[in-house]
Amino acid sequence: MTQHSDVLSDLVAEGNALDALLADGGETEWARPTPAEGWSVRHQVAHLIMVFGLAEKAAEDPAGFKAFLAGITTFGEAVQNGLKPYLPLEGAQLIETWRTQRAATERALNRVPQERLVPWLVRPIPAAVLAAVGIMEMFAHGQDIADALEVERQYTDRVRHVAEYTCLTWEFGYESHGLPRPRKGLRFELTAPSGQTWTLGALDAEQQITGPAVDLCLLATRRRHRDDLALTASGPDADQWLDIAQAYRGPTGPGRRPGQFARAGR
Repeated sequence: MTQHSDVLSDLVAEGNALDALLADGGETEWARPTPAEGWSVRHQVAHLIMVFGLAEKAAEDPAGFKAFLAGITTFGEAVQNGLKPYLPLEGAQLIETWRTQRAATERALNRVPQERLVPWLVRPIPAAVLAAVGIMEMFAHGQDIADALEVERQYTDRVRHVAEYTCLTWEFGYESHGLPRPRKGLRFELTAPSGQTWTLGALDAEQQITGPAVDLCLLATRRRHRDDLALTASGPDADQWLDIAQAYRGPTGPGRRPGQFARAGR
């Protein structure tokens, strides 16, 4: 993963970009349906508040976070329950709650040494990686919001954190589909929004994925179908991975349909 200072500053910058996307929204915009079935823009922001609240607790109060995890029956139920305090809020209250929470989470992560392990949903991870998780969450749910508002998103090289996290968790798709994972990982040759080339993953792997870094992030967060992206697989394992990729554990969800965003969000 990238240096702690970089990921923390990029966490702040990504939050600011999302705030700008939400800034002028009236109640009509907050109620707009997003591509995630049953979720409005309000749901997306409520989810981000919940996740960032968990990240703050993981960094500040590891014992309290572990106690919270112990009380979860199912992750889906925990997600739905986590939204409930925020869904009744009016738009202005909701965005203010979001800004307050993300600022608290940024401060909490800033106080933790970069390599220190903090508890998270499946296993402890370094604090720097938890910050990258926050960027991934804003990338994914911010995409849903942009799609709902019919806004073309401006991507930056901050997506590297999402791409690196995708490479770090490349096996999650196999687990979610009950498939055996290959003995060796994949190599990723990616073109950054700035035009730089990033080589990530298993650098000595024979099979690889090539294409835009943004497309990899959209695929792994399941915000676009592979048919609508410019990603190329070299080898059968790499090709299978493009069908099952996801940068999070748990149910895959319906994802997006082929052709749904063939000309959008790229």
